[in-house]
Amino acid sequence: MWSRRQGRLRPTVCAVEELRRRRREQEAALRKARREQQLVSKRLLREDAPEEAGEGCVAAILGEAEVRGQGKVQQFLRQAQRGTEEKEREGALVSLRRGLQHPETQQTFIQLEGSMRTLVGLLTSNQALLQLEAARCLHELSHSEQSTIAEACLPATSYLLTYLSGHSSDFIELCLYTLGNLIVESEAVRRQLLPQGIVPALAACIQSPHVAVLEALGYALSQLLQAKEAPEKIIPSILASTLPQHMLQMLQPGPKLNPGVAVEFAWCLHYIICSQVSNPLLIGHGALSTLGLLLLDLAGAVQRTEDAGLELLACPVLRCLSNLLTEAAVETVGGQMQLRDERVVAALFILLQFFFQKQPSLLPEGLWLLNNLTANSPSFCTSLLSLDLIKSLLQLLPVSNVVSVMVLTVLCNVAEKGPAYCQRLWPGPLLPALLHTLAFSDTEVVGQSLELLHLLFLYQPEAVQVFLQQSGLQALERHQEEAQLQDRVYALQQTALQW
Repeated sequence: MWSRRQGRLRPTVCAVEELRRRRREQEAALRKARREQQLVSKRLLREDAPEEAGEGCVAAILGEAEVRGQGKVQQFLRQAQRGTEEKEREGALVSLRRGLQHPETQQTFIQLEGSMRTLVGLLTSNQALLQLEAARCLHELSHSEQSTIAEACLPATSYLLTYLSGHSSDFIELCLYTLGNLIVESEAVRRQLLPQGIVPALAACIQSPHVAVLEALGYALSQLLQAKEAPEKIIPSILASTLPQHMLQMLQPGPKLNPGVAVEFAWCLHYIICSQVSNPLLIGHGALSTLGLLLLDLAGAVQRTEDAGLELLACPVLRCLSNLLTEAAVETVGGQMQLRDERVVAALFILLQFFFQKQPSLLPEGLWLLNNLTANSPSFCTSLLSLDLIKSLLQLLPVSNVVSVMVLTVLCNVAEKGPAYCQRLWPGPLLPALLHTLAFSDTEVVGQSLELLHLLFLYQPEAVQVFLQQSGLQALERHQEEAQLQDRVYALQQTALQW
């Protein structure tokens, strides 16, 4: 189930799946950027036929300037519009498309009077090959990093939207990626497409039987959901459509789950949940149970495969679950996860171990979910203890200060549940680990360590004696002059001295 998507038969295309594989690898870096910095990412489909690739090399040797100049752009447009043979017209558009791979040619094109009108005319012609090449030219333009170019494509967007209801899956896929690139760049494009029905059009596309179309749809939708006006103007209409139910179906574990499609729709769900427009609605549609089952499935997949693409899906799934668990509506639908606690906790620790070995940057995502699970649930805290996972948790402390704080926060969640929980935390490796974290220079790590010590002293008094025996007071003295920690250090010193 987690192997790469099988290739589609395309006799005229060279190494299509190899190109898709490279694009998927590049997307891993883009996803990381989007996750950490909310950077805009765009996608580019270039699947040239072998003869085109050869001609492209010749063009490069002859000199890129010859392909890019204003005169050449005008010539290609004129040939494409008025050529006597369809082959000649198609060839002119292919040459124009190659030129549009360069930023200078893109600027030349949009500054040329009537160029976009000509291209739209070819896009709406009744000759399929010319339509396809015109759409490819628009796709090259949509990948530009300049917002002026996206807005220059505005006259074409209505037609791209119309073609989403066509019969060619390849053409629909191309239109979706082009729209996705334009949507994220230009508010003017979004402002035009929303009243023209982009949400219903996307809702219709989600019923496509073609995996490539579904993946492109997920991308376009995720771009739309990242717009600054999405919470007020876009997400309410999406929630009112059939898209949420269909998205959750795409995330159902099983033989039909496609990793590429699931990644796209998991990110879509993440953006919707972060908007907090109507998370109870998603919970009512079964989002928690679907995501919880997918979490279990991911943990099983981690044990079966070394596929490095798993983290692309794990990250948005963990974020969705973490954010949904903060909703009050969770308690009204029959329990936090609608799954047995131990299964969820065990699956999460399998993923944490995987991240520890392969993707340490994702550890905070998993720990944040564990924090939200244990914050208000004694049963999840009990599962953590009964599965004997405290030692595994403590092993994560050296990874980073961020991870240390999260680990200590989870342990505080367990300790604050009372004496019975502290008794099970004690004895063991906890106190030596806390004495070690008190040597850290990071104020937040030390502060969280002090909170945990306070809870242990409160509910497990014999911990105080062991703390004193292991030079705990000296460890506290290191921080008694730090303004943010003084009060807590003093309180712990007094408790220890009174014992």
